[in-house]
Amino acid sequence: NGSGKSTLLEAIAYQCGFNPAGGGRNNIYELESSEAKLGDYIRLSWLPKITQGFFLRAESFYHFASYLDQLGPASYESYGGKSFHQQSHGEAFLSLFSSRFGQKGIYLLDEPEAALSPARQLALLRLIHDLEESGQAQFIIATHSPILLGYPDAQILNFDEVPISAIEYEETNHYFIMKGFLNRREKFLKELFENDEE
Repeated sequence: NGSGKSTLLEAIAYQCGFNPAGGGRNNIYELESSEAKLGDYIRLSWLPKITQGFFLRAESFYHFASYLDQLGPASYESYGGKSFHQQSHGEAFLSLFSSRFGQKGIYLLDEPEAALSPARQLALLRLIHDLEESGQAQFIIATHSPILLGYPDAQILNFDEVPISAIEYEETNHYFIMKGFLNRREKFLKELFENDEE
């Protein structure tokens, strides 16, 4: 937290022509963001340049859903035909993923696990896998989820140290803490609460 992952994703979204508040190229609504500070100072390079995709910000998804509602029912026909506000948070995220993430593009996801149960995180991994296998998509994901970090052959970048560097899945703090908790839950909790009992 606080290492700049979200700011970097906003800047990449800005350079891709996506709404830095969240959405795609044609989603026009305003929210304060920090991308302008960094977005003007980075240069992306890819061939061929991909102009399709989506930027999901878990923290501003409510605003994106409200934007679609303001446009009227026709606007969410391509998102499963139902307002995101009429679905649970997790259902809305999966509805977005399954309906919007089906074309060639770059997909930027900022903490998508915020609304997803472990089972739904696995469903997201399946969607990512299907798109990646087709050679049609690239995903850049800022996450704290050991499940999402576990995607096969993912390049994991550690933002906790300078310079930013690649790290193996088993070396991430998220994996280490979750594995420790699951393998030794009682001991883990006892040590965690030990100071409270003194």
